[in-house]
Amino acid sequence: MIQTHHLLAALFATAVAASAHAFPDKPVTIVVPFAAGGPTDKSARDLAEVLRKAFNNQTVVVENVGGAGGTLGANKVAKASPDGHTLLLHHIGMATAPALYRKLPYDTLGDFEYLGMVSDVPMTLIGRPSLPAGNFTELRKWMADNKGKINLANAGLGAASHLCGLLFQQAMAVDMTTVPYKGTAPAMTDILGGQVDLMCDQTTNTSGQIEAGKVRAYAVTTLKPLTTPALRNLPTLDALGLKGFNVVVWQGLYAPKGTPKPIVDQLNAALRQALKDPEFIKRQEAMGAVVVNDSRLNPVDHKNFVEAEIAKWGPVIKAAGQYAD
Repeated sequence: MIQTHHLLAALFATAVAASAHAFPDKPVTIVVPFAAGGPTDKSARDLAEVLRKAFNNQTVVVENVGGAGGTLGANKVAKASPDGHTLLLHHIGMATAPALYRKLPYDTLGDFEYLGMVSDVPMTLIGRPSLPAGNFTELRKWMADNKGKINLANAGLGAASHLCGLLFQQAMAVDMTTVPYKGTAPAMTDILGGQVDLMCDQTTNTSGQIEAGKVRAYAVTTLKPLTTPALRNLPTLDALGLKGFNVVVWQGLYAPKGTPKPIVDQLNAALRQALKDPEFIKRQEAMGAVVVNDSRLNPVDHKNFVEAEIAKWGPVIKAAGQYAD
């Protein structure tokens, strides 16, 4: 009887190992919880290409499941078969959704296997080209002189620009009229046209406009200055007196909870291999993103980081009283 038990255990172990070794044995889908064409979608398509190489040329496709600030796509992956063939690439919204949505259909920390971080995207504070403030010192004075008249654009509830704007208002202790748009493109159009005053948005969306001199650029939201040509002369908000101001839009990769550990390990190994690909790094840098190369590549540290981000953004969002149903 004992020998039979040992034999069954050995056979089970062999089957698990064989299953993990064969992974992936069908196309892998990366769900992007936003419409095609945005920064997360572009990152996903670049990542799909390098993951395909890491998976011995197995097909990797990107599926856009937009809506509800990213929660529809995230929920689809949370409810997917936990076999490693359906993944989620999500940004900072993974950490802000618990505070933004009263009835979230999934548990951010409980319904996913964390696979590792992918990239960080800094943000910039920009203004309409006609704004009579050439630097942040002048902007601070202009804001003090125009209390109650300042418009702050964002790309919609829960967007990175919305979150950065909330934090900026709190740090400056100045109330502004928030103007939400259906995406970054229309918000940028109105900044360029002078219909709104300020916006805090990702470098992937602002670098080209800054480099072309089409907007006022005041600062970056990272703790250290950036080195890209268009942004290297911009000071940090932290250095300008908003101590500790640090907003970075990060991207992370997830699988459904219950995905077997051997497969999680293989996915993490494939991700690490993909993030070392020179072409992937080059494409991300061209977008203003920085490929992650730190402890957050470890699934445990990735999850700890997201948990800390939930704790950071929850009070900011609740203090603003801005929720979605």
